[in-house]
Amino acid sequence: MNVVFDMDGLMFDTERIAVMAWDYAGERMGLGKAGYMVLKTLGTNAAKTDQIWRAEFGFRYRREELQRYTREFQEEYYANHRVPVKKGLYVLLEYIRQEGGRMAVASSTPRRKVEGYLRDAGVYEYFSAIVCGDMVQYSKPDPQIYEEACRLLRVEPGEAYALEDSRNGLLSAYRAGCRPVMVPDLWQPDEEILQIIAGRFDDLEQVKTAFEWGELD
Repeated sequence: MNVVFDMDGLMFDTERIAVMAWDYAGERMGLGKAGYMVLKTLGTNAAKTDQIWRAEFGFRYRREELQRYTREFQEEYYANHRVPVKKGLYVLLEYIRQEGGRMAVASSTPRRKVEGYLRDAGVYEYFSAIVCGDMVQYSKPDPQIYEEACRLLRVEPGEAYALEDSRNGLLSAYRAGCRPVMVPDLWQPDEEILQIIAGRFDDLEQVKTAFEWGELD
């Protein structure tokens, strides 16, 4: 069993924190609450996110300000809270390890933040490979990040499940040749996504049960 995990919105409930951070940043930048931009940028790396913000706000958008205020909010938040872990993460990771499976992370988030979250949650050691948004040239929905994760796991993409919550992530996994499995967070699947996924589950505990019962074989 080979499983590649997205991170934000899939393993950790960080996308809701991002909404709050961008509401905070948008107000301080004079743009108003901008948390809705999280939905517009789900699964994208920093470069693509920058393009989307610029298209939305034009000359009023200043990347350095967004980064500063976002960091300000998140540093304050995480100084008082641990990274919020999604239901079923620990039991799923332990099940895959006990079954002899291999796991990787394919996240559009920069590596420094990914490794910090994984260590904070105590799950870093479960993963044989980590591929992040600042380690690949092209952002999801391009397949590059999943292709690289599978290469590092030394498996063919068709031999790997890809757990995702976003449209861009699911398309990335599908285009790489992986078997996409959706656990929705902020975004619900449309008809196109329903046609390409191997399964859809409410939480990671349900994914574990599906593996146990052979529903994803």
